[in-house]
Amino acid sequence: MSHQDITQRQIEITAADLPLACPMPAMSLWDAHPKVRIALNADGKGQCPYCGTEYTLTGEIPKGHH
Repeated sequence: MSHQDITQRQIEITAADLPLACPMPAMSLWDAHPKVRIALNADGKGQCPYCGTEYTLTGEIPKGHH
């Protein structure tokens, strides 16, 4: 994942980014919120309750994750 700004509202993630937390390690943290875990729904999407960033899992869904 490349450097991302916390103001970016749609981010594609891969299985390597799981378990997912917002803000992600590559995001600018100077104006970020507390770290929060993001649950993905069955279609591989999740949203941060603090900043509204939408995450979409791309690629294969890892085995053993629900």
